[in-house]
Amino acid sequence: MAKNVFGEELLNCSTDPMTGYYRNGCCETGEDDLGTHTVCAVMTREFLEFSLSRGNDLITPRPEYVFPGLKPGDKWCLCASRWVEAYKVGLAPNIVLEATHEKTLQFIPLEELVKFAEK
Repeated sequence: MAKNVFGEELLNCSTDPMTGYYRNGCCETGEDDLGTHTVCAVMTREFLEFSLSRGNDLITPRPEYVFPGLKPGDKWCLCASRWVEAYKVGLAPNIVLEATHEKTLQFIPLEELVKFAEK
């Protein structure tokens, strides 16, 4: 059973749009997930624009990858390193802690993650 940052069962992040490295709605990870898609983040316009400026377009639909494109308010399993990068420049989106995989704690401490908890 995958666990969240509290050591409890990892909850679903989003099925609309369908997210997760394994496209199962959860921010699960494995050895083949080189990007560590473990942070269940709530998209903001500012973060989406930041990600685009870093070469990762999360806005444009890509039907060939069954990717609908994201808009503010959507929940998405982000790469932990991208979230940290946005955090360092003050653009990190809020996260759903119960749906954020415990492996995220290898990148940023729980005390910092809690400050970005989705209300």
